[in-house]
Amino acid sequence: MAGSHDSALRLDTLVNGRTVQDGSTADMVFGVGELLAFVTRWITLQPGDVLLTGSPAGVGPLVPGDRVEVQIEGVGTLSNPVVGTEPLGAPGTT
Repeated sequence: MAGSHDSALRLDTLVNGRTVQDGSTADMVFGVGELLAFVTRWITLQPGDVLLTGSPAGVGPLVPGDRVEVQIEGVGTLSNPVVGTEPLGAPGTT
C-alpha cells in the first residue's frame, strides 16, 4: 500500500531544468526494497544498473533535444537526453 514504506526518499523529475514531478518513494505502490527483492529472484543487478518502475503523469510530451533528470535524495541524479525524430508521449503516438 502506498505510504507504508519504512524509509521515504524525495524523488523529483525535471525536464530542461523545470520540475515536472515532485514526490516520494513512499508514494510508490511497492516499496523499493520489495521491488528489488522481487527482481533479484531472477536476475543479478550490477553496479550502475537502473530499475525503471514507471512514472505518474506530469512529464510528457517530450521532444528530441529535451533533457530529463530524475533526482533521488541520497542516491543521486540520472540525466538523459531525449533523442529521435518524433515527440514522445504526444497524443496519438506510441
